[in-house]
Parts: sequence; structure tokens; C-alpha cells
Amino acid sequence: MEYFAFQWHITEACDQRCKHCYIYALGSHAKFKQMEPAQMVKVLDNIQTFCRKAERLPYLYITGGDPILHPQFWMLAGMLKERNIPFALLGNPFHLTADNCRRLHEYGCRKYQLSLDGLEATHDRIRRPGSYHETLAAIPVLRAAGIKVALMATVSKWNCNEIPALVDVAVENKADIFAFARYCPDADSKDTCCSPQEYRAMMEKCWLKFQLYKDSSTYFSLKDHLWTLFKYERGLFNPADYPADEIVYDGCNCGNAHFTILSDGACYACRRMESKVGNALTDDLYTLFTGPEMDKYRIYENFEKCSRCELLRFCRGCPAVAAGYHGSMYAPDPQCWKEIS
Repeated sequence: MEYFAFQWHITEACDQRCKHCYIYALGSHAKFKQMEPAQMVKVLDNIQTFCRKAERLPYLYITGGDPILHPQFWMLAGMLKERNIPFALLGNPFHLTADNCRRLHEYGCRKYQLSLDGLEATHDRIRRPGSYHETLAAIPVLRAAGIKVALMATVSKWNCNEIPALVDVAVENKADIFAFARYCPDADSKDTCCSPQEYRAMMEKCWLKFQLYKDSSTYFSLKDHLWTLFKYERGLFNPADYPADEIVYDGCNCGNAHFTILSDGACYACRRMESKVGNALTDDLYTLFTGPEMDKYRIYENFEKCSRCELLRFCRGCPAVAAGYHGSMYAPDPQCWKEIS
């Protein structure tokens, strides 16, 4: 049975003030939202009911803010252990003591995702002074506790030229996974986006690094779906290897195998863009997922550029980046370099 992923934001509390954070961009730090214990039980019940109906297994990505800052975090971790639900955390490095990491592993945490958004000066300017070294220092502590470490970069003009060097950093510090995704702009921050040519050149340099370190212990996750286009151009991916049907085999999981649940219970098809479809505290998740609001994110023929591309069923770039840049998730991905007549 396959997993179904839930990204669950249990709190907005955070001890960083990242330049690209959507929570602080909205000004909601004036009053942190966080889910109450009874609400967490209700959401967890809803998740398990969904998975029984969908014949899937739940996999939770617990995040925030920083989830460890929720005053009832360990209560939630205990519930996940009791229900035998695997989970990963997406958070900061600041509270990852050896004792906390050991407890996380005992409760069933399989992976911890840390952000690394450039070399020291760049990362500390984007995140928090000193956090570059704190992030790297957390890696051996997590691994010693038996938890895999993922390093994740958010790519923009601020750091695009440093992403290839982060591959070296990930390998040297024995991160288990390295990946990057793109900054989602809004109407006022389009100038932070890379051009298609800049982005492709960065991917080319990273690809060479991936080949250099192919025998290392670090796994290079090709998270951005533009990697499919990159491989296609090199003859490493061929859509003709798949049946000539209408099945969507890969690409963005929005509307496919993912739900985001916020700290007020709001359900989103994707947290990186405005895509609210209901509320996990009041609505049945299976009904939401199979209903008309979620269907809006599965109309693949509406993609203005991708619908004319042979990679439609495998790529579609990042609809959230397109939504932020153009105002519509169906608009062309602003970093896609493929020419389509």
C-alpha cells in the first residue's frame, strides 16, 4: 500500500525571520496561530479515516513555524507512536539537542529537514546570523540518533549562484539528502526570480556535482519537476517508455497525493499558493480530496504551456511559482526554458 503525504503545520511560532517566509510576509507573527491538543486529535482521526477510505498509508511532514516550539509537540509525537504513524519534521536546528533527537527517534521520526539557503554569509542574511553553523552542527546530532537529515535550499536570485557549492557542503557534512525548490514570488517580488537561462545553468552545474558525488552517501533528490525536462533533453527520460494513455505519472503532487493542513485546520492543495479547499476540523478529508474544489487543481488541459508539451503527464514545472509570478497556476512556469510553438 502506498503512502499519502500530509504536510501539517501545527504552529506558526518560529525563532527565525526568514526573508522569504510567507507567515511573516503576511504579518501574522503579531499573534501566532497554533493547533490545540483536542484539535490535533481530531485532525489525526480525520487523516486516518481518509487513508482507510483511500486505501493509503499516512505519512506526516510535521512543520510550522518550528514544530518543536508547540507546547504540546511531545504529546502529538506520543500519539503518532501509539498509532504507528511514521513522520518527518521540517524545522530549525536550534532545539536539536542530543536528548531531543533521541526522543524524536523513539517516537518514530524518520527524517528531519533543515534549510540551507546559501553559503554562510548568504544563508545568515536570509535566515538568522549564526544559523549556518548551527544548521551544520545539527547534522551529526540527528544522524547519531538514527534520524536521516535532508538539507533543503530555496532558490532565488539571492543565492542561485551558490547552490552548486551547497552540494559540496551537503556531501562534506554527510547529509543523507540534498534538494532544492524555488522561491514563490508575489506581484511585488518578481525581481527575486531567476531567469530560465540562469536557472538551467545552475541545474547544469548541480548535475555535474551529482555525478561527481554519485558514490557518496548523500542522495540527491530531483525535487523540482524541471529536472524531468533537464533529463529529457539529455536522453535520460523518454515519455515514449510509458503507455499512450491519459494517466498522470509524475510532476506536481497538487491534487494528486498531497494535502497541507494549517494550524487553524485549513486544508490547502498546496501551501505555496492560495489553494484552500476546506478545513480538517470540520470537513471530511476524503470528501474534500475527491470533491469539486480539489478537482480545480487537476484540470491538466488548462495549463497554458504545459498542455502543448509532450511532458505534460510527467512535469508541469511548479504551478505555485507560476501562480505567484503570473497570478495563475496554469500560466507558464517562469523558469521553464523549453520553447513550444
